[in-house]
Amino acid sequence: MTDRIVATSDEMHRLGLELSAELRAGDLVVLDGPLGAGKTTLTRGVGAGLGVRGSVTSPTFVLARTHPSLHGGPALVHVDAYRLGSALELDDLDIDYARSVVVVEWGAGLLHGVDESWLEIRIERPTGASAVPDVGTLGADGHDEGAGDEPRTVTITGIGPRWARTRYRAGA
Repeated sequence: MTDRIVATSDEMHRLGLELSAELRAGDLVVLDGPLGAGKTTLTRGVGAGLGVRGSVTSPTFVLARTHPSLHGGPALVHVDAYRLGSALELDDLDIDYARSVVVVEWGAGLLHGVDESWLEIRIERPTGASAVPDVGTLGADGHDEGAGDEPRTVTITGIGPRWARTRYRAGA
């Protein structure tokens, strides 16, 4: 488990880039945090790091978006589980977990039993901070310009055997 203070949306994007270097096909990432915490900005960084096709935006209205790799690596499947009631509904989306990195926003508590390992990322915004949505104006570099630039605490915890020997392992 690791805690990190992330001060700006640029830093959140860079954290996603950093995480992408450790992710591989079959990995499941669960993002949790309030509206405007930076979940989509983090995922946008993961997508950039994986070298996927297309703009990574919130999948709120489509539930899931698949972004194929431009370089033969794993695809990024970006899921918004806010409106899902159970892991069974997630299963109905027919996601190719084995060949993709799957990032699920609002997935806390919904994914037990979906996989034996996952990376859980909790983003906490200071109490009383404004809820600036993750979908701010995209700059030339493809990420938000000033969307919610307030310090956040990001806690990354690896659950299960996939993460047992990493710096993210639970209890580390």
